[in-house]
Amino acid sequence: MAKNRIKVFGNPVLREKCSGVKEIDGKIKKLIKDLVDTMKNSSGVGIAANQIGVLKKVAVVDIGDELIELINPKIIKREGETEQQEGCLSFYSLSCLIKRAEKISIITKNSKGQKVKINAEGLLARAIQHEIDHLNGVLIIDYASNEDRRKILLEMNELRKQYQEGKI
Repeated sequence: MAKNRIKVFGNPVLREKCSGVKEIDGKIKKLIKDLVDTMKNSSGVGIAANQIGVLKKVAVVDIGDELIELINPKIIKREGETEQQEGCLSFYSLSCLIKRAEKISIITKNSKGQKVKINAEGLLARAIQHEIDHLNGVLIIDYASNEDRRKILLEMNELRKQYQEGKI
């Protein structure tokens, strides 16, 4: 089981736009396996390739129903709006209130190279939108109010200090 170290806020790779996958080969399939292992070991519901330092448009989501592989995902339809607290593996245990579409439709490919259309709502729609944001260099803090952003930055600095001192 390959568990990669998750890049945390402040690492410039998280702000990079990932490049599209041209060919689904052994490297991409291994990347998907690494993403799944890392996500599960971190108790997450999704993870994008740049969160482990790979700048490819690949992510995985699993909210408990089934694993969804996202290769070159594109949102083609958004409906409604919902606002909820949202966390991120790259922000430790911190979260902020974020508005997202309640329902989405996406086109993506899976690891078999099959084009797949997914209609999602609720937590699944939120998780997919979150991971697609990652692939485009967008983070939850970009949606936060000024007050929440300030609070998160202060807490991140404290957590980073504790981590560097080996306390967490």
